[in-house]
Amino acid sequence: MKTLFNTYKLLAFAVVILAFGSCDDDFTNRPPEDQISLDAYYSSNDQVASATNGMYSRTWFQFENKFFWAVTEVGSGNMYTGSSDVNAMRNFSLNGSDPELVNGWSSLWANVAQSNAIINFLANRVGPAVDDDVLQNTIGEAYFMRATAYFYLVRLWGAVPIIENNLDFTTNPVIPTNRVEDIYQLIEMDYQKAIEKLFEKNRGSNYAANGHVSKGSAKSMLAKVYLYEKKYAEARAMAEDVINSGEFKLLGGPQLPSKSFGDLFTYANNNNEESIFALQWKGDGNYGSANNCNTQFGISTATVSTSNASYGGVFAPSQDIMAAYETGDLRRKETIMFPGATYPNIKVVPGGGTLTVPAADQIGGQGAGAAIKKYCIGIVNGTVTGPADNWAMMDNNTYIMRYADLLLIHAEAVLAGGASTSDASALASFNAVRNRAGLSSLASITFNDIFKERRLELCFEGDYWFDLGRIPRAQATAIMAAQNRGNKDFEEHYTPEEGDFLIPYPDNEVAKNPLLIEAPVPYVFD
Repeated sequence: MKTLFNTYKLLAFAVVILAFGSCDDDFTNRPPEDQISLDAYYSSNDQVASATNGMYSRTWFQFENKFFWAVTEVGSGNMYTGSSDVNAMRNFSLNGSDPELVNGWSSLWANVAQSNAIINFLANRVGPAVDDDVLQNTIGEAYFMRATAYFYLVRLWGAVPIIENNLDFTTNPVIPTNRVEDIYQLIEMDYQKAIEKLFEKNRGSNYAANGHVSKGSAKSMLAKVYLYEKKYAEARAMAEDVINSGEFKLLGGPQLPSKSFGDLFTYANNNNEESIFALQWKGDGNYGSANNCNTQFGISTATVSTSNASYGGVFAPSQDIMAAYETGDLRRKETIMFPGATYPNIKVVPGGGTLTVPAADQIGGQGAGAAIKKYCIGIVNGTVTGPADNWAMMDNNTYIMRYADLLLIHAEAVLAGGASTSDASALASFNAVRNRAGLSSLASITFNDIFKERRLELCFEGDYWFDLGRIPRAQATAIMAAQNRGNKDFEEHYTPEEGDFLIPYPDNEVAKNPLLIEAPVPYVFD
């Protein structure tokens, strides 16, 4: 990991001249990156507030571009792909030489490094005109980002090194991993720091003001962490704090009846009232600044394509997920493009006409007989999609967490490992999600009810793999072994082994830091 850590030494000092975006809320109009000095850049509140802008996009790109979907959605059995660069998790053959695995690992550590630079050095690089609450909010964002990066690292790899200041390791980058329980302690502490420092918000109709995270965002993520640790009382209290605050709302729920579940994944609804934390994409002509899902999902044939690129449909829905939705579930059509379905707002090439999904054997892509609707918004279409950059990537956000997730976390926290619950507050949270999907309320719920609802609600959003990872291993193995992980023409089944539930460290990093594969050690917190 010598290259990794030496690079981050530079980042710690040069963090302000990287692609950290602009002073306004929509992450546009970035200042010239090679003309900013440390002292001059942090002379105003706006400059300090913009210091984290790039951490909502560029630092996450190689994580989100292919790796995220290849592991969490293909691995969980929600997605199918035959594309050789992203299909290893379909049959659990991922190894440490996989290029996308390296990309995902490097991206998460870049987030840690950028966060550390702001946490450790920003306060000494601001002028007297900068208000302390603005400075503290920006540092709070860095704590939030570091916690989120570590939350992914620990769930994907298990034991990893805890790094709170990259400069501590520039002379000795060969360092041990730390225990999973210590990593979770760091995550908790970081989210608590974020809660302490971040501004409070009320997510209203001024979507341009909703891009940055808030106290409520940090509380929501912490509730999720508590749930993973089975700290049910803490998860419930934190979730109820957010619910009672009224900061977030369901699109298509009673408070926002004019919108729907499908509106969540449109360009026009970036940073809507349901968004707790989303990656903010803004194409600037450079690779890595915008969202590639519109190309990698959807339909691509010689006669019709939902992408501005000359290719598309790298990922497709699995046969298993296509059969999972019950009759009347409004999420079905907004999650998966089935043959014969029409989408008036999705324009296609050639001709720019409205999309009518072709027959199953003509959809193209991966031969799945259907395509992915979520995050697929079609070719450039004015205010419906916004522009496409030079790489045919779009500016629609990618959710890391939204309010429906928090409501289901709350219901599960109230259940608290029990057989079932009829608790009114748990039912209110759970049924709000079901009712928005056009489904009737349940009078009592079990863990399996919540587990299924999470899969359908959050399908193609990167959660099901982690949900499978936190249930009894035998149960998860049985679920995955039973899935049809082939395409529409060839049924295939694969059974994961114990070691498949955590992914391998990159081979090149192990070669540089052999301690990665040694037993983890306790971390000594200050």
